[in-house]
Amino acid sequence: MTQSAELFPCALPRTSGAESWRADFPILAQQIHGKPLVYLDSAASAQKPKQVLEAMDRFYRNDYANIHRGVHELSQRATQQYEAARAAVRRFINAGHDHEIIFTRGATEAINLLASSWGRINLNAGDEIVITELEHHANIVPWQMLALERGVKLVPAKITDEGEVTLDAIRACLTSRTKLVAVAHVANALGTVLPVAEIIALAHMQNIPVLIDGCQAVCHMPVDVRALDADFYVFSGHKLYGPSGIGVLYGKAALLAAMPPYQGGGDMIESVSFSGTTFKEPPHRFEAGTPAIAEAIGLAAAIDYVGTIGMNRIAAHEREILAYATEKLRGINRLRIVGTARDKAAVISFVIDGAHPSDIGTLLDQHGIAVRTGHHCAQPVMERLGLSGTVRASFGLYTTKDDIDRFVAALEAVRGMLQA
Repeated sequence: MTQSAELFPCALPRTSGAESWRADFPILAQQIHGKPLVYLDSAASAQKPKQVLEAMDRFYRNDYANIHRGVHELSQRATQQYEAARAAVRRFINAGHDHEIIFTRGATEAINLLASSWGRINLNAGDEIVITELEHHANIVPWQMLALERGVKLVPAKITDEGEVTLDAIRACLTSRTKLVAVAHVANALGTVLPVAEIIALAHMQNIPVLIDGCQAVCHMPVDVRALDADFYVFSGHKLYGPSGIGVLYGKAALLAAMPPYQGGGDMIESVSFSGTTFKEPPHRFEAGTPAIAEAIGLAAAIDYVGTIGMNRIAAHEREILAYATEKLRGINRLRIVGTARDKAAVISFVIDGAHPSDIGTLLDQHGIAVRTGHHCAQPVMERLGLSGTVRASFGLYTTKDDIDRFVAALEAVRGMLQA
């Protein structure tokens, strides 16, 4: 049984509620080039429900002030809401303590924080970091930069032609020199769901800590970091129907406590003098300067929104949409789906023989269809599959079967134009 089948044992009937959920997203009501907008780029950034927009607007209108250092009423209110957002994230991923939740500008900064702080005290010349060929650039480049500085080596686990990562591929990369395993929960370019629970267990048998990039997972499925036993888990707000400019680093308390600061400045200090500085405990040690207060509040509102619907319900709806779209696309002549893993999230990448992905995307836009084209910040996987890029259609809780029908009809028209 696959991981997603274990997490989501029940399917929904055809009427899933997506039409009513869609009404919560004002941006989706518009037309693009005179056609109803069909937004199929949620893997890049999901749209925002009115509940998130209203929460941030309400904060700016009524409660905005800087946090933690003020004794006046507005500062107290802002601080309370910011820390309540931290608690909301903790509950969402079932972390053990609020202080295991660090707010960052996004998952990219969270991984850079780990490379800079944890990496510099734990990695030395000759040490190895195991990743996979599926990784987003954000889980490659920070480690490459550290490798150049410290003499660390990146070891990518190979993927199958279907875009899967097997436990044998991970096992083959683990040696006595492996000091970290850093892998995606869901691959952004292909939608592959990696067997992260099993990868973590395998690494922990050799006392190797594991970082999970959960950007493409938290929006599609329930995530329990304690059940996974993840050492670190990162994600971004903007893919979870929240604002951009906010992300999360979860780390086990003992690991965070041993890490030095990532940046210096206000609010991460206990005291400062010209003879030296002492630092606060996590999480504040890693949140220098004025944070993204409204964005944290917006993220909490997004978490509340998806929680009200239910992550299992969202997952079931997206499985239905993925299956429907996959069947429809397979019926298009000369179209090839790229990434056919048995366990996938709501992402389909594809190519059409004789047509450049960017041309397909540009013409689809004229029909009101928003998709992503290119290498999707995952050039190594494109190189592995012998492609310069793909067209990627990615779905969210607001995607309907009518969206898919419009997409397929537009794609047929575009294919005809490009191959005429």
